[in-house]
Amino acid sequence: MPLRTDWTRDEIDALFDLPFTELLFQAATTHRAHHAPDEVQLCTLLSIKTGGCPEDCGYCSQSIYADSGVAATKLMDVRAVLQSAAQARDAGSQRFCMGAAWRNPKDRDMPAIVEIVKGVRAMGMETCMTLGMLTPAQAAMLAEAGLDYYNHNIDTSPELYGEIITTRTLEDRLETLDHVRAAGINVCSGGIVGMGETRADRVGFIHTLATLPRHPESVPINALVPIKGTVLGNMLADTPLARIDDIEFVRTVAVARITMPQSMVRLSAGRESMSEATQALCFLAGANSIFTGDRLLTAANAGDDADAALFARLGLKALTGEEPLRAARACGSSPAELATAD
Repeated sequence: MPLRTDWTRDEIDALFDLPFTELLFQAATTHRAHHAPDEVQLCTLLSIKTGGCPEDCGYCSQSIYADSGVAATKLMDVRAVLQSAAQARDAGSQRFCMGAAWRNPKDRDMPAIVEIVKGVRAMGMETCMTLGMLTPAQAAMLAEAGLDYYNHNIDTSPELYGEIITTRTLEDRLETLDHVRAAGINVCSGGIVGMGETRADRVGFIHTLATLPRHPESVPINALVPIKGTVLGNMLADTPLARIDDIEFVRTVAVARITMPQSMVRLSAGRESMSEATQALCFLAGANSIFTGDRLLTAANAGDDADAALFARLGLKALTGEEPLRAARACGSSPAELATAD
């Protein structure tokens, strides 16, 4: 069945409405057609420039509008970043993701960023950056340096977006994804659930990604971590809305897998508060990438030891090969040619 980019909202809504066991069966079947069912990609995320971001994202502790106690820092020294990357590689991570709390990088920052990308790639790791909005020239510099992935999340549905962020539009985000694609860099784009959105918003979120001209190679799905001092943290902390229902979260993962069958679907923020049973259901539903280590950008994470123990219990192992969508595109396959028989 060829990859589809023409999903309708009604079709995606119908997937969400399937009986839970039927939805998981369809998602698991789709997953097995395109991925090894017992392999999960291990990624490590490092904040290379923390705090002081001028964006007003309601979930983010690094915004200047948040009273979260996160202090602004300068861009990390290149050697310190490479040391962290080496530690992540030695712990089994395949991809090293780096985030900087910028609205957009300044041109004066790009030489150091380029040096970091080259250094991490020289270690044999995949590289991913999230630096905010990019110009075409900046995207081209990152591509020339060998950046494998650029992360730029759409966050939520088009309808809810303006209630979460006002300093940058969804169209701005999609424009950056276009620049990244044009430069030949793989796209990592997902969002956050548990922000008080409706199921219709989760449908809209998946629909936006699944109808891009090319599916993102990676789709991170975050469960909101309500941080005190942020708009959403103050609003949702200690309320039923602060935590998305586990079954609904698994449904979201499953629908992402069915609609974007060759993408890597990553369990991202919020995993540290999920039970092992919920995580197991997510893996069954087609999640095949996680952030490992003790911290994400500014939030806690499950940790290497906990992940190793969970993998041992579930019979999972770390992915060492190439991701299907990236490998196919590296061979020059067109979307129409990216078909895999069920």
